[in-house]
Amino acid sequence: MQKYRHEYKYIINMSDLIYLNEKIGYIACPDEHMKNGSYFVRSLYFDNFSDKALREKLDGINVREKFRIRFYDMDDSFIRLEKKSKRNSLCMKNSAVLTRKQTENIIEGNYDLLADSDEPLLREFYIKLCAEQLRPKMIIDYRRRAYVYPYGNVRVTFDNEIASSGDTENFFYECGGSVPVPEEIVMEIKYDEFLPQVITDITRLSSRQSGAFSKYAAGRYI
Repeated sequence: MQKYRHEYKYIINMSDLIYLNEKIGYIACPDEHMKNGSYFVRSLYFDNFSDKALREKLDGINVREKFRIRFYDMDDSFIRLEKKSKRNSLCMKNSAVLTRKQTENIIEGNYDLLADSDEPLLREFYIKLCAEQLRPKMIIDYRRRAYVYPYGNVRVTFDNEIASSGDTENFFYECGGSVPVPEEIVMEIKYDEFLPQVITDITRLSSRQSGAFSKYAAGRYI
């Protein structure tokens, strides 16, 4: 059963990234996708005509959700629909597997294939696509370094080279007009009930405070 997890984000610089990436690598394991020191992530975010997801983020609405489709290193053999739910500083992510053909149909506006799915999240997505008029809005790319630590079910990620594109029809190809999000490197720390002291000690930066940051919002406003 999915449950809410703690999530904290920090904007760091390249010196911080080099220092923290080296330290965390001594005690935590690289996640399953990280085979050559990092991996590429591409996400397609959905929003409606009134930018509901964007406005709720910017207005600081405590309870909100957003949908995205994501894959890694441009490998279309593993694609996921993700629903990310937020409640104050807690987050929960539900996911379901999609095929490339299903994803292409969704991007083209052919949603009926989801209506009778055996996967509850795909049926929910179908309802939201129809009722809330969700549509593909923005592609966000970035390069990620990710580590997992078993005690507390901790996940620490470092995301840089963030870029956005409105060329949503080319989700599986090189996007036209991709624009970098300038100088942004994001460290995220997620955990269940407790954060082990060793992780706190390693990731503590006296000059950095946790704060709200959304790659989707940043991409929309560059």
